[in-house]
Order: sequence, then structure tokens, then C-alpha cells
Amino acid sequence: MNYLDKYLDRIKQCGNIGLSAAIEKTVSNIIPQYISNFSFTDHVVSLLVGDVQSGKTSHMFGLMCAAADESFMNFVLLTTDNILLQQQTFKRAERDLCDFCVCDENDYLKFFQNNLRKPAVIVLKKNASVLRQWKNNFISTNFCTGNPLFIVDDEADAASLNTQVNKNKQSTINKHLDEIKRTTSSSVYMEVTGTPQSILLQTSKSGWKPYFIYYFKPGEKYLGGNFFFTEDEPKQIILTDNDEAEELLNDDEFPENGLKSALIMHLITAGHIMLTGGTVCNFLIHPSVKTSQHSSFANKIGNYMNEICHSYDEKETYEAFEAAYKSLKDTKRDIFPLDRIYDYIIAQMMDDKVNILMLNSIVSYDENTQYDTGINIIVGGNSLGRGVTFPQLQTIYYCRVAKSPQADTMWQHARMFGYDRDPDLMRVFMPPKLFKLFSDINRTNNSIIRQIENSSNGCNVKIFYPTGLKPTRKNVLDKKAVGVYSGGVNYFPFYPVNRTVSDIDKILECFDNDLYTVSLKLIVKLIEHMDSEVDDWNAKVFIGFINTFLAADPATQGKLIVRRNRDIGKGTGTLLSPADRKLGDEYTEEVVLTVYKITGNISKGWDGEELWIPNIKLPGDYAYYSGENA
Repeated sequence: MNYLDKYLDRIKQCGNIGLSAAIEKTVSNIIPQYISNFSFTDHVVSLLVGDVQSGKTSHMFGLMCAAADESFMNFVLLTTDNILLQQQTFKRAERDLCDFCVCDENDYLKFFQNNLRKPAVIVLKKNASVLRQWKNNFISTNFCTGNPLFIVDDEADAASLNTQVNKNKQSTINKHLDEIKRTTSSSVYMEVTGTPQSILLQTSKSGWKPYFIYYFKPGEKYLGGNFFFTEDEPKQIILTDNDEAEELLNDDEFPENGLKSALIMHLITAGHIMLTGGTVCNFLIHPSVKTSQHSSFANKIGNYMNEICHSYDEKETYEAFEAAYKSLKDTKRDIFPLDRIYDYIIAQMMDDKVNILMLNSIVSYDENTQYDTGINIIVGGNSLGRGVTFPQLQTIYYCRVAKSPQADTMWQHARMFGYDRDPDLMRVFMPPKLFKLFSDINRTNNSIIRQIENSSNGCNVKIFYPTGLKPTRKNVLDKKAVGVYSGGVNYFPFYPVNRTVSDIDKILECFDNDLYTVSLKLIVKLIEHMDSEVDDWNAKVFIGFINTFLAADPATQGKLIVRRNRDIGKGTGTLLSPADRKLGDEYTEEVVLTVYKITGNISKGWDGEELWIPNIKLPGDYAYYSGENA
């Protein structure tokens, strides 16, 4: 029996038949095409995309086992530079990859003495000193040179990419990862993330652009973006005032507000879960990146819990619980009776069994990280993202709004996603502006997934976001290669070329000089025949953007404006007449393609031949991103 079969058998023995089948599908779609035919001479980069907290680790381990069956013996499993996460990953690898020699960061001797008897996996933080040490370890070990490395970079969009690309330099972590790859004659570098925006916008020159991308669907009972961030907001979302967080910090009292309601709902939810045999229930508060604010929020929670303990037998306190209970009962019809829950929760608080924990950059790994059991309230900032898993996370209070929000960072902080949540008891408190941002991100995520699934290798994905919401941090994107296009702006080539004018004439022969509603597929057909002599207008880019709309709905329509016999000068600063510009601007939510057939007047700088010139306007108040302008 091989490594993969043994791994899948262990999953099945735990009753996870569906997970086993999902991993088998991922393996069968990747291994035969990309790993079985590995050249053992190349350094190959690939990308595995899965929804945040949807089980990527299980799929990663399945692929590693399948690669071991294909003669790969040395594996590196990378985590973000976070002790908690690295140890969490190491312990899971020890448990799930029991047929491997699993090594921690200080286990070089264990790795060396294994001497290829078993496949070895080393679990490393993306930390400069750790990576430097293991680069030297691989160089000093003869058996590494002739055996390719299989590197799995979990959360590959964090820290791995070159943050100095626009300075013609290489950032430290990126350089060390490159050097680790080069310690062997060949390698497979598998980037893994639930937020691939920055990776999708890498250039081929960077060495980090994947040559194939695979997306795996989450399993049953997964709660993700499509559960929480729909156009009709679900009852699980409770909107708070946009300025509530600031008001809380400036108010010594604890007024009626979203945080107070969130705390009471958490206590009721925890009471129900514990009384029905559960062992843990978590509440996450994400107020800010500032650790001083974490302390303020933790203190306010503690003060209000003290207030409840002193006033639990008063009518006002009970009525506050009663109101929250009614809201939860709207979605959880079989919730335990309120009196049972109330008595239980009061007793737990009296015995100091409701824990307030802080998780941030000034809290060490050993402090305040015991949230696997009990009733917990966790307050923190950036440490709440990037792979740290909170079991039975049922209530979230999220009020952090960045001045210049980034889609990938925001989505990684969405710790509400996962499998072990009771959907009927989930409650997420956030201001309306955050709900809209998350909904916009979810819409683009769905577009990215559709493009990956509809492509032969998942590459050439296009991304668009509302103006003001960036896909990722700008320091990892080559500003000379990433094109950014704005919705509502007219784009046309200054030096247009046609593949053949007669082919365009044939497509448009039944169209008079008028405005038409047409399939976007027809617009793509037209643009395929048009381009520019220079790199000022790229047909492939606009076709890519249009294909994102078609991926969402193949029946999507656009506007086509046809004009003939136009006598326009070459290289002028504008193409459209004022009337045609005004006409196109009437349609703000659709692709508008205006095509002018010009006379080609020699006196106007042309060569005397008729020519079609395209002018395209993308819809909405969006920014559209294209890697390598292609």
C-alpha cells in the first residue's frame, strides 16, 4: 500500500469519507498531468487555491503523499513567521503524515539520520534565520543535491513574494526561498493560499508566477463567503454603527451597542453548546491593529461581565439576555430554554470559567492561546489571521476598517469561515461599510474561481474591485508590468491595427450606424480582430476582462456603437465625438464598445486604407487589474 492510500485510509477511518473523496479528486487532477511527468531538471511553480479555512492542509498533505509515491523524498512545508501557527502545523504533520520523517525547525540531525529511508518533511517558519540555516543544511547534505525538493508554501502570498521588486532588489525571505530551491537540481514549488490576488498578478520574470493553478471546492457544511456576504444580508450578520468602535474607546461606560449584544449572544450560544455536550465555544473581537486598543476592548468586556455577575438577578439584565435569546431563536429553533442557559452561564462566570484572552504581537506563544476548550473571548489584531484556527467560533465582532483596505488582508481576517460552526448560532457584528467591502471581495473571489475553473491551466486570471479597494499590497507588484484600468474610462489604441478589415466588415455587415445591445461574445469576436502597433492598448487584456463577466453569466450583454466613414487624424488625443462619448456614458454598468471605421486619409497620417478603431469602456466604478498587461 502506498503513502496516499494509507493517508486516505486514515481519513476514512475517522469517518471523513467526503474529505477523502475530495482529496482524491485534487490528486487525480494534479499528479498525473503535472507531477508524474516531472522532468527532474526544472524548477516549477504552481498554485493551489482553496477557500479560507476550507481544509487546504488536508489537500496539501494528500498531494505530498502522492508526490512521495512518485519518488519525491524531500519536502519542505512553509508557514508564516508565527510560532503558534508553525507549531500547530508541525503537530498536525506529525499526526497526519505518520509514514514520513516529520522534522521541526531544530531537527536537522533527525533529517540527516533518516538518510532517505522515509520521505522527510521539514516544517519551517518563513523566518530569515530559519531559512538560512536550512539552506545550509541542504547544501551540506549530499543526498539533497540529486533529489528534487517538493516545497509547499502555505499562505504563499504572505512574506514569500519579493517586496522590493520596484527597487530592483530582492527582499530577504524571497531571496532565501529562491536559494533553497537552488540547493537541488530541480524542485516543485507549490504555492497555497485562499487569497491568491498578489500571486495572480506576479510576472513570469519574477519566478513566482504559477504555470498551472488548481482550485478545490470546500466540503459539505463549510460556511464561507457565499453564506455570510450575499446581496440579501442573512440574519447571521448584525450591522453596527460605522463609528461604534471609536465611540467605545472614548466612553468610560458600556452603553447599549453592538459589542454588548455580541457578548450576550456569545454567552447564550456558549451555554447552549456546552449544555448539549460541546467542549468549546469561542468569540472573536477584532477591533484594530493597535495592541493598546486590544487591552481597552478586553477591559470593557471584563467590566461588563462583572456588571452581569452583580446584577444577574435584576430585571434589566435578564431582559437584555431575553432580547438576544429571541434573536438567536429566529435561526436556532431548538435552542435550549433561556432559563437553563442563563443559570448555567451565570454559574460559569461566577466561577471565572469564561476566559478573556488576548492574541497579538506582544503576547508570547505560551500566553493566552488556550482556546481549544472552554468558553473564550479572544481579542487581537493581525495575529487573528493567516491560518490560525479557532474551533467552534460562533460570534465575531469585527470593526477594523483600514484607511486603504486590501482585499487579501481583509479576507484572511475573516476567521468566521470554517466547518465546525453551527450556522444557526453564527453571529457576525460589523458596520455597514465593512459588510459592503466583504461583499465586494466575495464577488471578485467568485469571479477568480470561475476563471480558474473555466481555463485549461487556470492562468491569465483578471481581477477587479470597486475603486478604493486594492487587491493586495503594492510593494509586491511590479508597477511596470501590472496594468490598472478604470471603469467608466474610454480606452482606444493610438496606433490601431486590424487583422483583416474584411473580416470585421463581415461581422458588422448587418449593423447600421447605430447603438445595439449585443452578446459580450460578439464584442470579444470583434476585439480579436483589433489591436495596437505599440503597447498602449492590449486586446488580450480587454478580452480577459470581458471573459470574467462571461464566466459569471454567458448570456451577459453589452452595448455596441457602430460608426463608418470617419475622417480622424492618427495619434490624436481623443477618438469619440462628443455625441458618441455622451451616448456611451449613458450605460455605466455594461461594457460599451464603440467601433469607428475611418477613411484612412493620408493627409491625416494614415496609409490611405480604411481601418476599424475600437474604443472600449469597462463598467462600473471599478479598478481592473491585469498582470503583465496581458
